[in-house]
Amino acid sequence: MRDRTEMIKRSLAWLEWLDSWGYITAGLSLLLLGMVIFAQSWLVFFQRATQANLHPAGLKLLNDLLLVIILLELFRTVIRYLKTDVLLLEPYLAVGIIACIRRILTASAELAHLPEITAEMFTRYLLDVCLNVGVIMVLIVAVFILRKRPERSVLGPPALEKAGG
Repeated sequence: MRDRTEMIKRSLAWLEWLDSWGYITAGLSLLLLGMVIFAQSWLVFFQRATQANLHPAGLKLLNDLLLVIILLELFRTVIRYLKTDVLLLEPYLAVGIIACIRRILTASAELAHLPEITAEMFTRYLLDVCLNVGVIMVLIVAVFILRKRPERSVLGPPALEKAGG
């Protein structure tokens, strides 16, 4: 029985090691991808800005930089998880907010550069923007609620339950 228990403990330790390395490699991949996108975005911006209108090149750069921020926020979340073994919700809410803002900017840039805009396309654009603004508002409320809740101990129940309340 003792041999079986030791074998299970060794197996679990090995699986935890693999889990950590999975997070490490995923985090490094997010960081590397963000760096490559950042460098490529600026390169494309300078090429397009000299050849064409600065406005579309700037919007494309802004869109790419927001993607880099999303990747860096996910990278930071992985690092925080590896340090604390606690997965926090707030960084994912921030990523959702940034992603919705990115989508609004992208949609408006696409619409602004169309030679002809039909009523159906404009209606679809308005619905898309309204939906994204709604999601942003819900996520902001979620961040507000998350910050207002009582702090939880990493090792135990919420502070109010410890105090007998």
